[in-house]
Amino acid sequence: MISESPKEKPRFKLHPVAILNSQRLRRSLMDTYDQKSFYKYVIGIILLILSIGSLFYTDKLVEELEEREEREVQLYAEGLRYVVNSPLDENFNVIYQVIEDAVNFYQIPAIYVDENNLPNPNKNIKFPAKASRQERERIIQSKLEEMKLEHPPIPVELGKGRAGKIYYSNSFLLTQLRYYPFLQLSVMLLIGYLAYLAFSSARKAEQNRVWVGLAKETAHQLGTPLSSLMAWVEYFRSDPTIDSSIAEEIEKDVIRLEMITTRFSNIGSVPTLRQEPIALIVTNFVNYLEKRVSSKVKFEVHDQLAIEQTALLNKNLFEWVIENICKNAVDAMSGVGEIHVTLQAPPRAKEIWIDITDTGKGMNKAQISKIFNPGFSTKKRGWGLGLTLAKRIIENYHSGKLFVKHSEVGKGTTFRITLNAEIVEES
Repeated sequence: MISESPKEKPRFKLHPVAILNSQRLRRSLMDTYDQKSFYKYVIGIILLILSIGSLFYTDKLVEELEEREEREVQLYAEGLRYVVNSPLDENFNVIYQVIEDAVNFYQIPAIYVDENNLPNPNKNIKFPAKASRQERERIIQSKLEEMKLEHPPIPVELGKGRAGKIYYSNSFLLTQLRYYPFLQLSVMLLIGYLAYLAFSSARKAEQNRVWVGLAKETAHQLGTPLSSLMAWVEYFRSDPTIDSSIAEEIEKDVIRLEMITTRFSNIGSVPTLRQEPIALIVTNFVNYLEKRVSSKVKFEVHDQLAIEQTALLNKNLFEWVIENICKNAVDAMSGVGEIHVTLQAPPRAKEIWIDITDTGKGMNKAQISKIFNPGFSTKKRGWGLGLTLAKRIIENYHSGKLFVKHSEVGKGTTFRITLNAEIVEES
């Protein structure tokens, strides 16, 4: 950032190659996030198609098996009818035994109710090993009530106006097959979720390595020219023919660059957090920033915190967050407007809220959902990394939150920072 000179603030213009590189980087970062969303939708659609296909196929199998079980019970009913109405012979005994074996093979629970509405023979009803007669009757009656709700009875014509009924329910195999698609879908969703977590964790780890490498390399590259600039400052001071104010202004910028280098050095390492007077830090830095942006932007700080209120933070990194949000606000207002910074603590909550509100052009819902994505920017120039860095600093290093509290197109945007803080008891 160029410091203010006694005459006029110099204007810094990016070289066309730097502009082109920044635009390429922003497009690359946005393409990465767009591809992530695309693959997420593709995987979701594939899982949905597989699930729907499995449900339809299994449902068809269930219908066919259900029809077959119904035919087996109907054959069983015909066998009972023939037993009652016809003289038994050896050949029919063999046929009837085959029918019973089929019902038993498919494990179809069935209960025959005679013309007096009394349950008599039953098939595939399981009883406890030492169940008494009364308990067996109770179990049969309970199963009978369930069967009445599950399938309509199959009549057994006994002749002379008499008729019995066979009630039955689905076999255990059919019941399993009916619920299998839902179990399969649950397993597929679980596998998909675990795969997404694994992919997301790997992606985040890779992103962290990129962020750390970029930050460390930037800090390293700034080190050598900073040492040279400090030597030039001392040279200018030692030369009486050179205006001393030039050396002072260069030194201010060198100090500023050293602070930026320190910020980048802290990325990737565990920063030192201290209990700091949050209102004092915000107020001082906003006053410092106000002198270095457009004179047509008015800053106001509304401090509603207790005087003793502190927060655990890293001063250099936290000021970087405030700077990125405020610079973003200045750009949104095209250098003309107001920025209000409000500090407050909700009652009985161990939090501090810092709201930064501008009177800029605001954002729609689509822009809000992408505002913290690397490479996203509403400006033609820039890398779209400022707010991404700010969010990472607040959430990863300060265990807080940074989000868009409110935004309205044409009226402005409010960003909220939440920090952990101890409750200050008022005396």
